[in-house]
Amino acid sequence: MPFLPRFWAPAAAALATGLVVAGAPAWAAPIADHHVPFPCGETWVGSTRADHSPSPRSVDFNRNPDEGAPVVASAPGIVTTAQATAKGGYGRWVVVDHDNTESTLYAHLASVTVVVGQRVDQGMMLGTVGNSGNSRGAHLHYEQKTGRDVVRAWFGGARFVYGPVTSRNCVDVPVAGNLAGDQRAEVAVFRRTNRATFRVQRPGTTPLVISFGRGFEDPVVGDWDGDGRTDVGVRNAGRRMFRLKTPGGVVKIRFGRVSDQPVSGDWDGDGRTDLGVRRSSDGTFWQRMPDGTATPIWLGDEDDVPLTGDWDGDGRTDVGVFDPTSAIFTLRTTLADGRSVLDMRQFGQPGDLPVAGDWDANGVTDLGVWTPTTATFRLQLAPQPTAARTGIRSHRFGRPR
Repeated sequence: MPFLPRFWAPAAAALATGLVVAGAPAWAAPIADHHVPFPCGETWVGSTRADHSPSPRSVDFNRNPDEGAPVVASAPGIVTTAQATAKGGYGRWVVVDHDNTESTLYAHLASVTVVVGQRVDQGMMLGTVGNSGNSRGAHLHYEQKTGRDVVRAWFGGARFVYGPVTSRNCVDVPVAGNLAGDQRAEVAVFRRTNRATFRVQRPGTTPLVISFGRGFEDPVVGDWDGDGRTDVGVRNAGRRMFRLKTPGGVVKIRFGRVSDQPVSGDWDGDGRTDLGVRRSSDGTFWQRMPDGTATPIWLGDEDDVPLTGDWDGDGRTDVGVFDPTSAIFTLRTTLADGRSVLDMRQFGQPGDLPVAGDWDANGVTDLGVWTPTTATFRLQLAPQPTAARTGIRSHRFGRPR
C-alpha cells in the first residue's frame, strides 16, 4: 500500500500555520541554502503527522510514481552516514553534514550511492527513493537538523509549507575544455536542469549550449574521438554508466562503483581521452585504459574533490585533488624513471570548486576555481610548462547559488 500523506492531521495543520510546539528549538532559517532534495523541475508532495518520528517537523515526500526516483543533496556537505544495507527504522539512509552544526537526513532509501567521508555538491545524487526500514510505503523521509534537533525545513530561502513543491535544485557545476574548437580551453558550466545542458562561455558572442544528460547525473568531458575538440558526457551513479556524446553517436561504458566520482584523461598519451573514477572510500584514482584494464593511484583524502590535467606538458594526463576547506590543490606528476612528484598549491578561497584547463593553449594544464556564490571563475596562467603561475584572469559565468 503506498504511503498516503495526511495533510490535515492537527499537528500538520499547526506546523503549516507556523505554530511552535512547546519545547521546540527556534525555527530560524538555516545557514546552508537548501533546495528540495530532488532533481530540478520535479514536483513532490511533502507531509507530516502528529506521531511522525522523530519529529513532526520531519518531511515525508511522495509523488506517483516515486519508488526508485533519484534523491539528491539539498545543500553541499560531507557524508557522515551512508547505511547501504537496510538496518533499523530508517532502513537505508544518508546523513550529510553542512557545517555550523547543520545536517540533513535522507531515509527509507532503495539504494545508496555515496560513502562516508565523501564530499557532495548540491544536487548530487545520494540514492533512490525506497521503502526500507520502518516504512509504510515508498517515500523519502527527510530531516533538516541543527545539532540533534530536527528543525523546520527551509528551501530556497523560504520556510517550507507542507504540500506540493517543485524542486529548484537547478545549480551549475563548473567544467572546462576545448568545447568550442578554438584550441584553448573555455570555461563552462553543467546546468542541473531536468534535461541538462553544458553552457560554454564564448566572449563576445552568445554561450554555446549543448543539451545532454539529466540533472542528477555527473558531468565529464574529454576528446572521446581524438579530433582535438572536447566532447561532453555524463555518469549515472546508480547505474555506474558513462554516456559519452560523440560525432558518431552516444557511447555507453559501465565502469566503477556506484559511489565513485567520474574523471577523464588521456592516460596513455594516444590523443584520445579515456575514462576513470576516483574512489573516495580509499582515495584512489582508477584510470581505465583502452583495453578495459585499470590500476589504482592513491592521492588525497576521502573528502577531496578530484581533478585531472597535464600538469607537466608531457602529453599524458595526470591526477590531482582539491581541498575546498583550505583551497589547496595537490597535483601528482610522474618522472621518466617512474617516480611520482607531488606539488601543493594554494589558490582560491574556501568553498570554491576546482576547474582545470589549458587556458593559453601552450600544452600545459592550468588551474582555476569557481566561486558558487558569485559564479566567478578565477584562472591561473602558465606561459610555459616550467614557469611559475602568476597570471590570473577572472570571468563571471553561470548562475550564482
